[in-house]
Amino acid sequence: MKDPTPVDVLICGAGAAGLTLAIDLARRGVRFRLIDKLDQPFAGSRGKGIQPRTQEVFEDLGVIDRLTAMGGHYPAQRVHHADGTWRDGQGLVVEAPSAGEPYRMPLLVPQNRTEAVLRARLAAFGHAPDQAHELVSFTQDAAGVEATIRTPDGVEVRRCRYLIGADGGRSTIRQALKIDFAGRSLGVRAIVADIQLDGLARDVWHQFNPGDMQKHVSFCPLPQSDLFQLQAPVPTGGDVDLSPGGLQSFIDARVPQTGLAVLGVAWASAYSMSAWLAARFRVGRVFLVGDAAHVHPPTGGQGLNTSVQDAYNLGWKLGAVLAGAPETLLDTFEEERRPIAGDMLRLASDLLDAAKRGEMRRGREVQQLDLGYGASSLSLNATAGPRALRAGDRAPDLPLIGAGGQRRRLFDLLQGPHWTLIASGPAPVSLARKGLHIHEIGTGLALRDPIGQFSASYGLADGDMVLIRPDGYVGAVMDATGLARFPAYSAWLR
Repeated sequence: MKDPTPVDVLICGAGAAGLTLAIDLARRGVRFRLIDKLDQPFAGSRGKGIQPRTQEVFEDLGVIDRLTAMGGHYPAQRVHHADGTWRDGQGLVVEAPSAGEPYRMPLLVPQNRTEAVLRARLAAFGHAPDQAHELVSFTQDAAGVEATIRTPDGVEVRRCRYLIGADGGRSTIRQALKIDFAGRSLGVRAIVADIQLDGLARDVWHQFNPGDMQKHVSFCPLPQSDLFQLQAPVPTGGDVDLSPGGLQSFIDARVPQTGLAVLGVAWASAYSMSAWLAARFRVGRVFLVGDAAHVHPPTGGQGLNTSVQDAYNLGWKLGAVLAGAPETLLDTFEEERRPIAGDMLRLASDLLDAAKRGEMRRGREVQQLDLGYGASSLSLNATAGPRALRAGDRAPDLPLIGAGGQRRRLFDLLQGPHWTLIASGPAPVSLARKGLHIHEIGTGLALRDPIGQFSASYGLADGDMVLIRPDGYVGAVMDATGLARFPAYSAWLR
């Protein structure tokens, strides 16, 4: 059956990456469809860490407050010793938010809740994933992609302009494209389970036998529930009994005489840790995002976050090209995202090695605030001398004051699917474009920098301008002479 309803983008996979992309396309008015082969949404806590940069993404998409309300911050870690004593400490660097970085602590939100919040946001745009819809095959030509989909009502054929593989580590789309998935098994098999457990306080993350891969087990209290997430390495061979009785026996063997009692199991899985990176993120009109493009070990909490930011990078570029921007803009998706995915894979693998020694501590490097696109072909530095902020950098948040005396955050000006131009002084009228919001800072202008934080952070001289992309990264820094390069650059603005 051929479905006559036209779509521009077909997204396969309604996990965090697919949902993020769908929301970004929905707010741009792009015609899309989101399908997932599962009958029901994922039900476990697996990817539970939301890093600070991803929190900024979720603020822009309008979900950060609800997401925070459904989760909490990471508790301190309690390392239990064999003699019954313990030591409390932090497994990550704790720093206070600042004006430029409003989120500095990872959020602890079970993955199923994160995805539920994203589905609710998508519903506000009038969209929902089609569950139990599986991509069977596809072909592409110069004008689009024809996809065959198995549905509860039979097989349908859907035409789209672009196909997105957000369909996980075993991606049907990646395999059909015959894209090499290079990497390695990391030699660690583990279990993760959401369990009801009696016998432990819920105010700390309990660790037993850290650094001992034969005996280590941890219990992280999941906020606003009666569940703990159980994590532990297990032997690489043989079956693992994930029933309540099986997990009880497993716990008794590793932490005997503690009196811990498994009361129920909400979800459980056994998996082998590995690090894989697709050789390409794009073939023609087909793109890979999230686990379809890169698979991470859980150490450092990079997998879900990198996946969300893949989608955030691709969304505005698809929207711009569909609105008339040059097709070559889509080449920058792989150019920008694949190196970052590779870096995050190396980081997570290094943290796994540290965890094997009982020495893992997560610092600023996991927060993803320092990642950027300085080497991207989209990054334009058009000033006579260096500036504090460079094209490709993440645009910091900062407080400003409106001419009427009201307080404004720079992130408030950036929120939405548009480009933003911030001018230190008056901006030429000739810069006005559809899809570009222009804001002027200075005496007698709409915005003021009351205590000089914007000037210090952005380092713009009078007459300088910074162009910020829809995903919150600096596209261009220009002075008066560099403005001559703006008309050519503005081809990407849609």
